[in-house]
Amino acid sequence: MAGNNEVRLQKFLADMGVASRRKSEELIRQGKVKVNGHPAQIGDKINPKKDLVTVGKKKIVNVKNRRMVYIMLNKPRGYVTTVSDELGRKTVMDLITDIDERVYPVGRLDKDSEGLLLLTNDGSFTNCMTHPSHNYAKVYRVTVRPSVNDAILNDLRNGIEIDGRKTAPCEVTVLEEQENRVVLEFVLHEGRNRQIRKMCESQGLEVARLKRLSVGSLKLGMLPQGKYRELSEIEVKKLLRSAGSKQ
Repeated sequence: MAGNNEVRLQKFLADMGVASRRKSEELIRQGKVKVNGHPAQIGDKINPKKDLVTVGKKKIVNVKNRRMVYIMLNKPRGYVTTVSDELGRKTVMDLITDIDERVYPVGRLDKDSEGLLLLTNDGSFTNCMTHPSHNYAKVYRVTVRPSVNDAILNDLRNGIEIDGRKTAPCEVTVLEEQENRVVLEFVLHEGRNRQIRKMCESQGLEVARLKRLSVGSLKLGMLPQGKYRELSEIEVKKLLRSAGSKQ
């Protein structure tokens, strides 16, 4: 029977800023995590005070007073949202240059998308912001070609079947319309992989540009592309409240 001091291994790794819980589970499955010298398994629990956890050759130290870092980055196009990339592509971590703590992305923006991306070393924050039950809005500015009509807009708003499951209703507003080019604003309350791109593709639309403008209470504002800043304590608390956390 598990002792009171034991925690799930993937939670410990997330809390120590190694990676999100989901990514930590991937590391465990890949055999990169060991506990007391033995390969770890999904579902393992550890005692952070007694057990030695390593990822690769790196020892994961349980530092109680570790500073929690919360960053907002204006991600440019051409960067993948991972800590490292086996194909040698540029990652968002290449843009984070003077943060001592090891941070990782919260959620993702695909390589060709840009805008607001959160990074942190707080596993609980990541879990709250990425949990499927979250109820905060994410706003995107999306340029599509060639044009839209009322039928397309209604389909996008009411939900599109993607990979056998219908998307949740969302808000879609026309911001600007020119010949063979339309700028739309999407307000989503869910976060599926390449969701907006797949929704638009189903309607015969090409996405020329996709930029995330806000996440919950946090707005990108005038933050320059490729730059980042740390969030204030008030901003973090507001974000957690917008995601439904009672913290």
